[in-house]
Amino acid sequence: MNPSLQLSQFDYHLPSELIAQTPAATRRGSRLLHLDADSALHDRLFADLPSLLRPNDLLVLNDTRVIKARLRGRKDSGGKVEVLVERITGPVTALAHIKASKSPKAGTRLHLADDAFTVEVAGRQDELFELAFPARALDLLERHGATPLPPYITHEAQAQDEERYQTVYAQAPGAVAAPTAGLHFDRPMLDALAAQGVQHSFVTLHVGAGTFQPVRVEDLSRHQMHAERYVVPQSVVRQIGEARRRGGRVIAVGTTSVRALESAAAQQASDLDPLEGDTRLFITPGYRFSYVDALITNFHLPRSTLMMLVSALAGMEPIRRAYAHAVQSRYRFFSYGDAMFIESPKS
Repeated sequence: MNPSLQLSQFDYHLPSELIAQTPAATRRGSRLLHLDADSALHDRLFADLPSLLRPNDLLVLNDTRVIKARLRGRKDSGGKVEVLVERITGPVTALAHIKASKSPKAGTRLHLADDAFTVEVAGRQDELFELAFPARALDLLERHGATPLPPYITHEAQAQDEERYQTVYAQAPGAVAAPTAGLHFDRPMLDALAAQGVQHSFVTLHVGAGTFQPVRVEDLSRHQMHAERYVVPQSVVRQIGEARRRGGRVIAVGTTSVRALESAAAQQASDLDPLEGDTRLFITPGYRFSYVDALITNFHLPRSTLMMLVSALAGMEPIRRAYAHAVQSRYRFFSYGDAMFIESPKS
């Protein structure tokens, strides 16, 4: 990492009214800001994406599925608690964030979802609490939990959110935040891209609530990323090689796909199939990408690690210029907002 990088270099002013609170009327109905390989900007629609892709390009999508990770309840004492599951660790165990007037100790029982079931606090790992569920955790969350919308979305999760805060290709349950670049794709677009020779493949990275945690140090060399679980099949690595041999580009759909692919690249000499593990990969300007040539992504929070990742791919000055243009042009920001298509600059 460049030791001179500072948090303040990744700041920008965002009027609060540009934070999208609801999705566009249709999945492909968002705008698309295209930052091309010459670092020029083009205002487009997401529906224009097929015209920007070429035969032999490979789209890599994150097939994680958002779980209903938010629960409310009470302690034995009657005190209110709010639970946000961060990670399922076993059939009946999970790590979670807990909001309460006093942090619960090991052995504390939490009665959740209008007393539908009770979990026990088994211990603690740093800021997270170990929970023991009375039955399969994923089943109880699906029945009684709520979709965990990001903190900047101000309404409670509704029926529309259960559908639209989930990609159409979500398969592997485990995320507590959506891989939001993928929210723009519908089935007809994926089918149309395949028909024009654009292939797609799937990796998995279970997005954690840590993606919304602020960076708390000015000197970025002191920042430690939260851990997220990823899986990259060897078949995807082979597809990447084949796409490159045919002259195609590897286009990550979302920063989570980037982190999964680049984490797997560090394991590429391994015979393991799939390549998997916990990643704390922190991508900042100066990083050399192994697999990723271009990125489809939403707009990211100021001073966030995701701003640093897109700046690593496109360059700091082009990203500053793109975000200033997006604010001036009233693009919609964050999870339910508009998208960018970022191509690596010509070398």
